[in-house]
Amino acid sequence: MALRHYTLDFKLSTAVDSASTVPALLSIFHEQEMTETIHETNGNGYLTSFITSFLRLAILRVHSHGLITVDLQCYEEDNIAQVDNLLNALETKLKEILNGNITRIKRLPALVRGAEVDRYWPTTDGRLVEYDMDQVVYEEDSPYQNIKILHSQQYGNVLILDDDLNLAESDLAYTQAIMGNGRENYAGKEVLILGGGDGGILFEMVKQKPKMITMLDIDQKVIDACKKHMRGTCGNVLDNLKGDCYQVLVEDCVPVLKKYVQEGKVFDYIINDLTAIPISTEPEEDSTWEFLRLILDLSIKVLHPSGKYLTQGNAETMTEALRLYEEQLRKLSCPVGFSKEVVCVPSYLEQWVFYCIWKK
Repeated sequence: MALRHYTLDFKLSTAVDSASTVPALLSIFHEQEMTETIHETNGNGYLTSFITSFLRLAILRVHSHGLITVDLQCYEEDNIAQVDNLLNALETKLKEILNGNITRIKRLPALVRGAEVDRYWPTTDGRLVEYDMDQVVYEEDSPYQNIKILHSQQYGNVLILDDDLNLAESDLAYTQAIMGNGRENYAGKEVLILGGGDGGILFEMVKQKPKMITMLDIDQKVIDACKKHMRGTCGNVLDNLKGDCYQVLVEDCVPVLKKYVQEGKVFDYIINDLTAIPISTEPEEDSTWEFLRLILDLSIKVLHPSGKYLTQGNAETMTEALRLYEEQLRKLSCPVGFSKEVVCVPSYLEQWVFYCIWKK
């Protein structure tokens, strides 16, 4: 059973006296046969809560600095029309009482809390986005992470790992960007994909007719889930772990990369789809930064002298994290150059940065 939470805010040009404002508002609540409880605020305005049969909870707050807020809560199966009528009556009455003192009125759509399908996911910089998720397609814990696939009416099925939105079936723009957006020629080349368990890069890469693609992903459960539920992204490429020009190795990429270094194996292209650049501002103390530096160092060692290393970065708004990443690139044992591109990824609702790195 989900809860619907409605909000109505009045921003005022000057503070108002609660004694002259509240009685008229209380009459509206009383008409709904609501039982009130007044709360002590230690001189910081006025606060009261109400309980009634059709409305589970209402809170009226007159803040001392010039803000009036109304919060209403009801269950999804309750009479929504009654809630709308109450909000409309409160808005009308406050306009009448305050008569020109209101600088802004804001009524937000109801926040649905406790629903079976979670529709709220944060952007990288902490803004909350409401998606049109309507179904839990798949959820399971693997030895490495929690795996969810939710359905969105706009974006198709969406892969979410450890509550981080990874990729939707709509996000071909992401896959094209991390592959260089058509600027690279993969025909006849040796390609290494790090991560990529959703199969999107592998599916698009096979079309480029490379000599061989090796994909390293540690989580078989991600591969299996995407094979079944993300076919708009991976097509049929994950149905078999080996094809004419590719092999999928379900292994930790670090020991495999170290083995490749020892063997002297090189790749024309390495695409790192393991994780976004960490947003920690303490790269020397963050284990994710340590992992990123290790992957970078090992990858450069198995990259052909004329090869390229392509990877996602992070949201364009995360300027400090991106700056720190570029600082790490300048500290590698082998000097490298890099370029970057900003692409809008549909389901991210953010501008996302991608890097292309090469040996100098």
